[in-house]
Amino acid sequence: MQLNRQFRRCVVSCGTLYPSRNTNLRSNKKMSSDSAAWAPPPTIGELFEKMGKQEFSAINRPVSGAQTEKALPEGSTPLQLYSLATPNGQKVGLILEELGVEYDAHYVNIFEGDQFTSGFVAANPNSKIPVLVDKEGPGGKPINVWETASILLYLAEKHNKFLPSDPAKKVEMMNWIFWQMGGQGPMTGQFGHFFAYAPKDQHGARSYGAARYGMEVQRLSHVLDTHLAGKDFILGSEYTIADMCCFPWVNWLASGGYKCGEVNSQKFLEFDQYKNLNAWVKRIQARPATDRGLKVCSNGVGKPWLEKKE
Repeated sequence: MQLNRQFRRCVVSCGTLYPSRNTNLRSNKKMSSDSAAWAPPPTIGELFEKMGKQEFSAINRPVSGAQTEKALPEGSTPLQLYSLATPNGQKVGLILEELGVEYDAHYVNIFEGDQFTSGFVAANPNSKIPVLVDKEGPGGKPINVWETASILLYLAEKHNKFLPSDPAKKVEMMNWIFWQMGGQGPMTGQFGHFFAYAPKDQHGARSYGAARYGMEVQRLSHVLDTHLAGKDFILGSEYTIADMCCFPWVNWLASGGYKCGEVNSQKFLEFDQYKNLNAWVKRIQARPATDRGLKVCSNGVGKPWLEKKE
């Protein structure tokens, strides 16, 4: 794999990324004198207070549970989706639109704390989107389904679609789903935080985080790019929930979804180098259900394409 040229030209030193070419170390005397080893305060609470109010302070808390009393809205169909069109939320939008089943979609504004209402916490104690409530679950009884891989598998098994019939292929499918849940998704999210959302004045932390997680995102992208050689989809010619699970995060990076000034994630990670991955993204984008699936629970509404245009 051709490593990111920006990263190859850099070294990490004292939490700050410095160019390794044409660097006059003597010009960094002041920086070196200020680079004492970091010492944590006695508790994380003290550190959090010291950092002051940040962009995500309202949704970063050390405890779980409801903060306000409010019931979840409920539509008339058996399937009720509570979500937001982030890459995680889009996974479920994709399968629902591919299945063509009736469902009600409810927009969850995580920045307003909708995920901490009593109704949401009752459906998902982890207070994360998406959540699916099936009023006609096993035995005809309501059931709450949360975590995207769990929702994908639940819907695929219930409707017997987008699952391979070959047991060995199903194991391979699960391998990639767990790969996404344990690696691709979390690592991409961490990269995005440091690259696009961390405090603007924290130059050293942002450089370290963007380098650390950006390089891992490149490695993971190379893993999937290599696997997709000669294949239409992750399991070959068959489109499955493994593709739906992995696609949104790759699509977000490939479309330059993370931005910092004039630089976006597509350029920064040199995403053009992943030929198989980019071809796979275009293949899924061309599916009729994909456009709607990516838009579920966006722009403040559940299904934007149904809204009347004035």
